[in-house]
Amino acid sequence: MTSAPRLLIVDDDPEITSALARGLALHGYAVETLNRAESALIELRDPGYSAAIIDVMIGPDSGIDLVRAARAAGARMPILMLSALSEVEDRAAGLEAGADDYIVKPFSFDELTARLKVQESRAAATRPAPARLSADRTLSTDTRSVALTDREYALLDLLARHPGTPLSRGEIFDALWASDGSGSENVVDVYVGYLRKKLSPASDFGFEIKTLRNRGFCLDGLPPRPPHQGLTT
Repeated sequence: MTSAPRLLIVDDDPEITSALARGLALHGYAVETLNRAESALIELRDPGYSAAIIDVMIGPDSGIDLVRAARAAGARMPILMLSALSEVEDRAAGLEAGADDYIVKPFSFDELTARLKVQESRAAATRPAPARLSADRTLSTDTRSVALTDREYALLDLLARHPGTPLSRGEIFDALWASDGSGSENVVDVYVGYLRKKLSPASDFGFEIKTLRNRGFCLDGLPPRPPHQGLTT
């Protein structure tokens, strides 16, 4: 069964956000909304979104700065910007920050959805296939494969189930080691190190394990597909 594509809307105007969410849900999207740039920056790193729609002004914050920061942090999904500012300089600023399209208010909803689907199609055409985790504890792509131990596999599988979301050492330890009576969370760092060494260079697999200060570890990039998960179409 094909799941609905996830779409992120970032705008501090509740009327616009509500209208967009309702309309896009009718077009088959699973819509999530945020009204703060700080929380949106975290969500924009989640590779599970098919696209994002961001207003140029988000309360006191700049949507253009948000897009620039998101791209610098590795966000890869298509981003469409909305704005009442229609000057060429305004459009150029949004596109130069990393937006894929810039739509001026007021706009036709049909135009918005058409342009959104164009950007999604372009992204899908250039998106690499995700690496695959097999039941025999192998991580593979079309060009490379590596064998993992049971612990390495379990750690990578856990991180892959929370793409873009940091998991603390304590959370990982409790999920994978606590029941065995292991006494130190340092074992998490040890196995993260093992995985990084086996997966180097990370570009071969399309993702890397990042350490986020005071927050834990997360996968950045296209997460591997677990053995029970089929491709969506």
